[in-house]
Amino acid sequence: MVLFTLVASHRNVDLNTVARLSTGIDALPHALVTHGPLEGLVTLSTCNRLELYAEAPSRPGAVEDCVEALVAKISRSAGLDAGFVADSLELHREEDAAAHLFTVVSGLESAVVGEREITGQVRRALIDAQGASAASGELIRLFESAARTARAVGTQTSLGERGRSIVSVALDLAEDVSPTRWDGARALVFGTGAYAGATMAALAERGCADVLVYSGSGRAREFTDKRGGAPVEREDLREAMSGADIIIGCSGGSAPIAAAALPEGPRVVVDLALTRDFDPSVADLDGVELITLESVRLAAPEETVESVEAARRIVDRAAADFATHRSERSVDTAIVALRRHTMAILDSEMEKVRGQYGCGAQSDQLEFAMRRMMHSLLHTPMVKARKLAAAGREDEFFSAIEALYDLEVEPEERPADRRPGVAAADQGRDAAAAGRGTGPDAAAAGRGAGPDAALPPRGLPSDYPSAQIPGPGIDDELCRRPRAS
Repeated sequence: MVLFTLVASHRNVDLNTVARLSTGIDALPHALVTHGPLEGLVTLSTCNRLELYAEAPSRPGAVEDCVEALVAKISRSAGLDAGFVADSLELHREEDAAAHLFTVVSGLESAVVGEREITGQVRRALIDAQGASAASGELIRLFESAARTARAVGTQTSLGERGRSIVSVALDLAEDVSPTRWDGARALVFGTGAYAGATMAALAERGCADVLVYSGSGRAREFTDKRGGAPVEREDLREAMSGADIIIGCSGGSAPIAAAALPEGPRVVVDLALTRDFDPSVADLDGVELITLESVRLAAPEETVESVEAARRIVDRAAADFATHRSERSVDTAIVALRRHTMAILDSEMEKVRGQYGCGAQSDQLEFAMRRMMHSLLHTPMVKARKLAAAGREDEFFSAIEALYDLEVEPEERPADRRPGVAAADQGRDAAAAGRGTGPDAAAAGRGAGPDAALPPRGLPSDYPSAQIPGPGIDDELCRRPRAS
């Protein structure tokens, strides 16, 4: 499988383009994963970026087909020209895609370098994709690695230690242009989403206790019950705007508020919504100061060169490690095939032994010894396979087992790939068969499920030293067949 990402952010297009593209992503995950060419899709949409992380089949041209499908879907949903959409999206593949996500989640690509809000946004993007059954196993591993990278940057560097964020910089700008002290100011917040929550916290930190909240979707009361402040109903909105010293837009409503709808009087308007809560003409009103995301980007303080370089080194190492681990996992299919082949031979020979000598304790002891020998014989090829994969030479291992054992294995059919709808137990069993089981399902598969999972082989006493029993990693379904009576 091939990982790739399509990116439109403040780094490569203007924020208006990001906003226009973002209106066409609502139906992407379910449609293109369930009934389309994608194996998985995670959508990251924030106030200054739209990024699509996807997994495509390994066949030639698959990535191009997936990109074309994504572009077509966005262009239809957003009412945009397909060529415009394609030109606005930047493509990264494989290790470059991982490195880009690790850079983003660490705050290195943010308008305010080092800000921490992006980490939570990336986490929520994965949760949303999992809820829509759109996150493949490889994408889950990618995003989990990204979370670990962000934690490493946060704990091992000074990046972002000043706690700067888009909201905090915007409020700093508002403070610079307004004579009103925070402890005497009245604020009106539009929206009840993540940015609205961050805004409420930032206002409280600055001593602003008089906060009103308006929600076009009617969620203001529920929001203020949890976050504080007072809800504003639609019929009271104009009066609330008239009495506000600072109005902060975080909702991204369908239509921006026109300058004519804003009451007269001096005030600061902060527009943090990607699709704009206020028309830009608001800046032309007497006594009104308009602060936008572009204002925040230009005013954002720079981090020290040392902290940025240290963070980038961590990101580079994490991306390289992720690529190495993916290469190692690519040989899992071959390892499983080799195990099955050897165990099938062993089972066949043991059936002959039981047919000739019966099913007594001696047969059980012989089987146990033979299985231990098989484990020992397979250990070196398995270790060598992963070393070859880490060096990008996994094809040599595939060719070797095909030549020696006449086993034909397709590299792209990896058992560790988890697609939406695949039972967790099946995924765990295959992972355990490859000797790399993770999580409770895989552990159960490696031990063998059921009450007899922890018992020694039949014919051995229950107090037989556990250290001498082959450990987890071999599927009991492959190792234990019904014995002839």
